[in-house]
Amino acid sequence: MLRNEMTKCLKVAYPIIQAPMAGGVTTSKLVAETSNAGGLGMIGAGYMAPTQIRDQIKEIQKLTSKPFGINLFVPQPFDVSEDSMKAANQALTTIRQQLHLPDKDNFGIADYNEVLEAFKEQIQVVIEEQVPICSFTFGIPSQEVIAELKQHNITLMGTATTVMEAVQNEAAGMDMVVVQGSEAGGHRGGFLNQEQESSDSVGLMSLLPQVTDAITIPVVAAGGIMDGRGLAASMCLGAQGVQMGTAFLTCVESGAHPVHKEAVLSISEDQTVYTRSFSGKWARGVKNHFILEMQNHEVYLPDFPVQNTLTQDIRKAASAENNPDFMSLWSGQSTRLAKSQTVEALIENMVAEAKKLNVNI
Repeated sequence: MLRNEMTKCLKVAYPIIQAPMAGGVTTSKLVAETSNAGGLGMIGAGYMAPTQIRDQIKEIQKLTSKPFGINLFVPQPFDVSEDSMKAANQALTTIRQQLHLPDKDNFGIADYNEVLEAFKEQIQVVIEEQVPICSFTFGIPSQEVIAELKQHNITLMGTATTVMEAVQNEAAGMDMVVVQGSEAGGHRGGFLNQEQESSDSVGLMSLLPQVTDAITIPVVAAGGIMDGRGLAASMCLGAQGVQMGTAFLTCVESGAHPVHKEAVLSISEDQTVYTRSFSGKWARGVKNHFILEMQNHEVYLPDFPVQNTLTQDIRKAASAENNPDFMSLWSGQSTRLAKSQTVEALIENMVAEAKKLNVNI
């Protein structure tokens, strides 16, 4: 068994990380089963309150004695005027009418300081509950936060969508970095030049060797990886492991809505698109009625988390009605490779396939 720097650092058998998909996908069972099968399970805690995070950590600790991790969103300053919120909200009026929802006149948008305070509380829960691995998306935490986490021997993972973002993660003190190619589903994890994300995103197979040439910390490949072939290819290009979202999203243990799973399992590779209509951040998902109806408004929609709050009632109502037309159906591009299977089967099959390709893991 090859014990590279990544597997030693994470204390896992296989260099496979279950992507921390926020919004309820990463159930305690999904996280625990991934860790029990030799990979690294991750809680997608970006939208969770500190009390919810603490409860889930305790629940997972009852299901596995193996290491698991958690992912947090790094708050970025936002300043959105009431006029811009009203304009964005007006664009959603016809969609609310189609779902028989009342007009929204109370936006309930928190300011940046409140979001930052909530992030600090999340960090304290991670420390108090002794979660061994913490990853970050949408930015790099402050040096104070990094120092505090390292003082408690917590392994830190950053996220990068460009070489420069990877370099900045290493310079800040991250122990490893997840490199996200344009094939990846869900939100773009980057933090530089975000306004150009949709047009300038780089594919993983191009990005990966450029990053591994530029930094010295372990690189984790993410984007379009679904099986042992993707694992083998990533490691041949310099990655020490992979992080997979869509492959785990369709697993039996995933908390994704059944309609979401079915959508991913039934579409072809050319039916996912970038959109910022749901949240104000660029994300890849299954093309549906909501995305098409909102695409002409994307330019002026408020940034995350404001737009995410404005569309919350729409997404919730659509989920309750099993209506895929208005749900955020995040997915990567390798949909034809998605399967409905257990986590254990996914990891076992990946390892066996990679070994046949003469990649020792």
